[in-house]
Amino acid sequence: MAVVVKRFDVYLVSLDPTVGSEIQKTRPCLVISPDEMNQHIRTVIIAPMTSTSKDYPTRIRCTFRKKQGHIVLDQIRTIDKERLIRKLGTIDSKAQLEIVSVLQRMFSF
Repeated sequence: MAVVVKRFDVYLVSLDPTVGSEIQKTRPCLVISPDEMNQHIRTVIIAPMTSTSKDYPTRIRCTFRKKQGHIVLDQIRTIDKERLIRKLGTIDSKAQLEIVSVLQRMFSF
């Protein structure tokens, strides 16, 4: 059965193995790839979430499951859906808008 993944869903994801300074271990990650892509291919684009607080312009503060943390947009990566362990929930609409805004600034020229 294929996993139905939607943009702004949060999944527990196995990120290992990693290299160098990549965020590692099994942790919550936010799906940022568009739904059309998520429906048709076996990979998704994710941004790891962390409870470590470093205020960078590419890190979005959020509260998820009553826990403060950041969505780390400077560590986005594409993963196979097999790395998705289980869905944890969805982030709120305010954080969604902020993420889209930061991604637009990151990739504009």
